[in-house]
Amino acid sequence: MHVVHVIANNTTVPYLNWFAEGLAKYPDVKFTVIALYPEKPALIEEMKAFGCDAYWINFHADKRKSGMFSSFFQLYKLFKKLKPDVVNAHLFDDSVPALLAARFAGIKKRVIRKQDTAFHWYFTPLWVWVDRFNNFNSTDIIAISKDSEKFLIEKEKARPQKVRMIHNGIPIKHFTAQVDSDKEYLIKKYGLEGKIVIGTIARYIEWKGYKYIIEAAKLLTKKYKNLKFLFVGYGEQQQELEDLVHKNGLSEYIVFTNWIDRKYIPSLYGVMDLYVHAAIMEPFGFVLVEAMANGVPIVTSKTGVAADALAHKETCYFTQDKDPSGISAGVEWMLENPAERDAMKDKIKKLASEGFSVEHMLEEHIKVYRGKP
Repeated sequence: MHVVHVIANNTTVPYLNWFAEGLAKYPDVKFTVIALYPEKPALIEEMKAFGCDAYWINFHADKRKSGMFSSFFQLYKLFKKLKPDVVNAHLFDDSVPALLAARFAGIKKRVIRKQDTAFHWYFTPLWVWVDRFNNFNSTDIIAISKDSEKFLIEKEKARPQKVRMIHNGIPIKHFTAQVDSDKEYLIKKYGLEGKIVIGTIARYIEWKGYKYIIEAAKLLTKKYKNLKFLFVGYGEQQQELEDLVHKNGLSEYIVFTNWIDRKYIPSLYGVMDLYVHAAIMEPFGFVLVEAMANGVPIVTSKTGVAADALAHKETCYFTQDKDPSGISAGVEWMLENPAERDAMKDKIKKLASEGFSVEHMLEEHIKVYRGKP
C-alpha cells in the first residue's frame, strides 16, 4: 500500500517524522510526503533519512489562489506518476489542490485529516463553502477530537459515515525528556528565578486567544506580584499583542520568547507551574497533551482534546472561551488549592501515556487507509 501525505506551509512536521519512524512495524506500507512551501523545506531531508520519498512544490500562502491553481496541476502529474493507493491531506491550503487532483487522477482513497477545523467558520466565513467542497472530494475525514467531529457534521455538513475520530498522539518519552541544564538555561534567560511560571505555547494568532490571557494577567497581577507569563510562539499578531501588554503595564510580567528550539520544549514544560490554553474552538491541541505528559496543571477553554479527556477541578480547570475573568479565576483556584493542583499531576501524566501515544495514532490511520473499522 502506497500512502502519500501532502502538507502545506510547514518546513518541518514532527508527527510526519513520527509516522515515518513508526512504519517499521508496517513493512507493506510505502510512505511518501509532498510539501507545499516557498522554499525547500527541512522535511524533505528528514523524510529521506527515514527511507521515504519526498517532493517539494513551490507554494506561497500569500498568493493562495494562484498557488493552489499551480499546485493542482503539479500534484495531478505527481499522482499519475506515483500511482498511490491513498492521498492524505491535512490543512486547507494543501487539501484544496490535493484532494481535487487526487480525484481527477482516479485515486480511490482520499483522506483529509482536519487539523484546522472551524477556522474559516469563525474568522473568514466566506471560505466555509470550500471546506465543504474539501469534504465532498474526500472519501474519509479524520476528526481529531469529538468537538471537531461534531463541528464537521453539524456545521460543515460532512457525511457522518465519512467521519472517523482519531486523537493526535505524541512520542511520550521524547516530550518528557527534561534536562536540568536546559531548565537552568531557560530560567536564567527569561528571568524565572523565584517566579510562578504560567506558560502558553501557540502561534501568535487570534485563534489562540492570547489577548484574553493578557486581560487575565492584568487581573491576576493585582494580587500576585511574582507571576511570569511565558508566551512561546511566533505569528502575525505579535506586534498587536506586545502593544497590548505595554498598554496595560504588564511588560515585567509577560515574556514573548518567540521561536524556541524544539530540543528545549520538554524542559520548558519542566519550568512551568501552570499551563494556560485559551484557544477558541481548538480542533485538538497537541500542547495540551505535551503539558499533560509532563504533569503541568492546566487551565483551559473546554475545546479539542481538553473537552475529550479532562475533568473540571479533577484534571484541569475549565473556563469559557474569550473569558479573561474565567482564566483569572482558574489560575487563582490553582494557586490557592495546592493540594488539589498537585493531585492532578500524576492523573494527567497517566491520561497522556495511556490515551495519546503516537503508536496508537498511526495504527488508527493505517486502519482508515485499509478501509477497516
